[in-house]
Amino acid sequence: MKIYSTRHGQTDYNKDEIILGVTDIPLNETGIIQAEILADEIKNINDIDFIIASPMIRAKTTAKVVAEKCGLEIIIDDRLREWDYGEYEGKSRFTDGFSDNKKEFAVRMGRTGESLFQLCHRVYSMLDEVIEKYDDKNILIVSHGGICRVIETYFNDMTTEKYSNWFMGNCQLIEYIV
Repeated sequence: MKIYSTRHGQTDYNKDEIILGVTDIPLNETGIIQAEILADEIKNINDIDFIIASPMIRAKTTAKVVAEKCGLEIIIDDRLREWDYGEYEGKSRFTDGFSDNKKEFAVRMGRTGESLFQLCHRVYSMLDEVIEKYDDKNILIVSHGGICRVIETYFNDMTTEKYSNWFMGNCQLIEYIV
C-alpha cells in the first residue's frame, strides 16, 4: 500500500503569510495552476485508486482538479480539516507566540484552538482506519500544512525542533510506503 500526501494549492492567506486554519477560503489563481500541475503528476504516477480529502474548500478544489483529470473518486473525511489555530487564526505567521505554541503539544493553539495532541488523535485515527480498511489500495490524501506535518510524524520520527520547522509546500507530493 502507498499513501500519497499533498497540501492544497495556494490561497491568498498562504501568499500573504497569514495563519490559515479553520477559515474556509478558496484557492487563488496560483493555487488552481498548482492543482493542475499536481493532477498531471498524479496522472503520470498512474497508481492511485482514489482520493481522501479534507472538507475545506481549498482542499476539495485541489482534489477535484486531480480527480477530474485522473478519473478518481473523492471521499471527504472531516478528520482532515486543518488545525484549529484559535486566536492566531487570520494573523501573521510571525505573530509573537505562534511558533512557540507549536512546540507546546498539550496546550491549545491560540488558547481556544486545538492542542497538537488533539490534532494527532484525529489524524492518526484516520490513518489507522485507512490502512486497515484499504490495505490493498494506493491513496492520495489532500489536506493542509498542519495535517501533512502530522502525517509525516505518523511515518517518520521527528524531534520537537524538526516538527516545529517542518513545512509542506502547496501541492507538494510525498509518498509513504505502508
